[in-house]
Amino acid sequence: MNLREMNWMQVEAYLEEDDRIVVPLGSTEQHAYLSLFTDAILAERVALEACAPLGVPVCPVVPYGMTPRFLAYPGTISLRSETYLALLEDLLASLHGQGFRRFVFVNGHGGNSPIWPALSLWFEEKPDCRALFHDWWRSSETWRLVMETDPVAMHASWMENFPWTRIAGIAQPDGEKPAIRPEQLHDATPEMARDCLGDGNFGGRYERADAEMHAIWSVAVEETRRIVAAV
Repeated sequence: MNLREMNWMQVEAYLEEDDRIVVPLGSTEQHAYLSLFTDAILAERVALEACAPLGVPVCPVVPYGMTPRFLAYPGTISLRSETYLALLEDLLASLHGQGFRRFVFVNGHGGNSPIWPALSLWFEEKPDCRALFHDWWRSSETWRLVMETDPVAMHASWMENFPWTRIAGIAQPDGEKPAIRPEQLHDATPEMARDCLGDGNFGGRYERADAEMHAIWSVAVEETRRIVAAV
């Protein structure tokens, strides 16, 4: 039920039986040696795998989010909060006008999470709607397994290094990078953030065994599926 692989008649037929839809939210930003598209890849993939047996359609991932801190890293693209909110409100208005009433945002970028309180105001004016905002990687069961696997799990570290977020021909560094303290980036300009982070990894190992990553992914898919099923 990938929306990009459906025609309008199939969507219309679906709406005769169900009114749920999933909207993956990503970001295009530095992820050290991983793809700039990492957050978008993961949000869309976990949504598609979760929704496949449910028959719930998944929108194409919104590939841009709010990530001003990383603008000194070439390839990073950041939206202003007002731009991002307007984009999501327009998206919702389009879908609501066609008959969708239950929405799940599967978010892959922590910098997007602060938009939810403002976006919730849109739903307060639509009592016929229900919506959930799901940060897939830090949902309870997924995050518990991440911490059991390796408690030093940070941005652009091993926890985002899946076979589908790697760049062909790019090797990951060996060893473990010292973790930064959150206060080191408090009020940092993009240039200061780059000086502090170097390659962009916030700390920890750059990769772990694929078997461990697949185990985490399986839990994330199942947890996301339950959330979509319950909305």
